[in-house]
Amino acid sequence: MSKNLSELSGRKGLRENLFEELGIAATPTGAVSEKDTETLAKEFLMGTANVYGTATFYDFLRPENQGKKVYVCNGSSCLTAGTQDELKEKLGKYYKPEEIGEMCCLGRCHENSSFNTGGKNYSGSAIDDIESIKEDGKTVVDQYDVAHLGNQILTADFPGIDAYYKTLNIALSKSREELLNELKTSGLRGRGGAYFPIGFKYESCMNTAGEQKFVVCNADEGDPGAYSDRYILEHQPHALLLGMMIAGYIIGANAGVVYIRAEYPESIEITQKAINDIREKGLLGDNILGTGFNYDFKLIKAQGAYICGEETALLNSIEGQRPEVRTRPPYPTQHGLFNKPTVVNNVETLACIPNIVQNGGAAYATIGRGKSTGTKLVSLDGFFNKPGIYEVDMGTPLQVVFDELGGGFNAKIKAVHIGGPLGGIIPVDKIKDLTIDVESFSQNGFLLGHASVVCIPESFPMIDYLEHLFEFTAHESCGKCFPCRLGSTRGQEMIHKAIHSDYKMSRELFTDLITTMEIGSLCALGGGLPLGIRNALQYFDGELKAYFE
Repeated sequence: MSKNLSELSGRKGLRENLFEELGIAATPTGAVSEKDTETLAKEFLMGTANVYGTATFYDFLRPENQGKKVYVCNGSSCLTAGTQDELKEKLGKYYKPEEIGEMCCLGRCHENSSFNTGGKNYSGSAIDDIESIKEDGKTVVDQYDVAHLGNQILTADFPGIDAYYKTLNIALSKSREELLNELKTSGLRGRGGAYFPIGFKYESCMNTAGEQKFVVCNADEGDPGAYSDRYILEHQPHALLLGMMIAGYIIGANAGVVYIRAEYPESIEITQKAINDIREKGLLGDNILGTGFNYDFKLIKAQGAYICGEETALLNSIEGQRPEVRTRPPYPTQHGLFNKPTVVNNVETLACIPNIVQNGGAAYATIGRGKSTGTKLVSLDGFFNKPGIYEVDMGTPLQVVFDELGGGFNAKIKAVHIGGPLGGIIPVDKIKDLTIDVESFSQNGFLLGHASVVCIPESFPMIDYLEHLFEFTAHESCGKCFPCRLGSTRGQEMIHKAIHSDYKMSRELFTDLITTMEIGSLCALGGGLPLGIRNALQYFDGELKAYFE
């Protein structure tokens, strides 16, 4: 049935998009009305139940959010920082309880106290200006450190459109096969967490027949603690856009979709402006630079669903379907958006491509360590003296990143959670053993993932953090597979009961639960959560054993 719905949704292509129409319909009240649901179902030849199921899935389309005027971040970084209770108290003086909702995560992990109102994000001391923010829509721009250690690729100064897009000339003067070989030589792997070699993905899509193909940018950076993609979208958008254009040329696509999470309103605005700027320069449309290459962009604003960070759920989302994970095979490179061959990459991955084209794959491959080539952006949260975004060569010692770039911790920390909710929980005494590369983290039983760092202070109970992870997964699960949907809920219930009563958890039962999630879940949401839970049980047993039989 989902393939048929993909075809129906694709009748109008990207020009008239069902998912966008749902967002527009929800704008006046915060939810899609019954009348609009029926109208859109008829227009797109979908069942009313299908459209209703889609709309009610998203945080910012569902009826529960009608009337909300301010949203408080409930992400891991804000949680461990302990800023949000006081923030809610202050907001309570200006908003009714029913007007206050929650978002996760706003990407303001460097200073916390994060909230969204009037379609804008705020953090840090911005709450002190809440009167002018509420009355006048005052904008308070956040500031964080940006630096590099080693090669500078993603944090380099932007030279201007004319100079920067000379790399497009270089790309279009070469054959698709030549560029593909450069990507293979570079060793570039996807930076969203899976680290799959993009050369193989592009080759698969390039060799799949199809008159219409797509490049989709997964800018749904939902990992609490991560804001490296936000940095690129707001400060280096042309690296992303040029990377998508080159990717399109290689695979034979003429359309790029940038899917940006609703929690990043500034990113949406800035990236759209960058698209408009290059269009005015004549670098989009038909016959670009007289080469016969056609390409254009469609920017889509997401509506609040962490699962859309999974590439097949994201494709379903764009199509206006409920964002459930697809079973594979077939893979998106053969049957992707609207059942057409599609390459899906995250922001940081695509932003690396222009450098590879300009300087060659061999030069890129000399940076890094082993199979982890190139550089990596690392997000440091507010527990560092110098929180911010740092670009380092793959293979850089984690201790160096924390001490030399981050300036060390500003509080007593017992663990760092790296790689988002699905990453590993690392005790501080293991930091010295790790380097910023996939192999180092894997060999030590952790996960590099997005390289986002959330600190867990000594004062924050580890059992509370584990409950938070289960609760997060239960809320964000697409619900398609039982191990994730039910396992995350049961895990949260068990821990909550152990915290608030005399109940003691069975280690055997608890271990069986996370093992079932690990091996039985369709995607990394349910399958990846157990990693951090196992790390905590291994390294913090002294703190956690009181909650078990």
